[in-house]
Amino acid sequence: MKSIDLRSLPARLLPAVAVTIMLLVAGSWLGAQQADSHSAAGAPERTNPSVPQAQQNESHMPASGEVTTRDAKTFTGRIVRENGQIVLKDLVTKVSYKLSNATKAKQYLGRQVKATGKLDLNSNTILVQRIEPAS
Repeated sequence: MKSIDLRSLPARLLPAVAVTIMLLVAGSWLGAQQADSHSAAGAPERTNPSVPQAQQNESHMPASGEVTTRDAKTFTGRIVRENGQIVLKDLVTKVSYKLSNATKAKQYLGRQVKATGKLDLNSNTILVQRIEPAS
């Protein structure tokens, strides 16, 4: 019977232990990456109440080639006069929107409002369906 030299045993096991540890680490890392990608892809879209509606709407703009948004959106901002026109100015994003019904908007000059309508992307004009004071 052949005797085992116990002094050389750690040197013989070291490569096997190193490979096992590398496989365990790689497997747990790959599992974490896969879990992250699945949770991000399947997560429902959330709206943030502290972010203005106009800014939230940026992710809902129509596909390339379309002229207006499909659905009416609500835009918040202040009704101001810019370059002789009455516009809705989003004070957070600093974007100004022309309004299809400036006469209706004129009564809110200088006030915070919510304007609901479709956005014409070519002219950056809100096709106004409703304007009301912001709450």
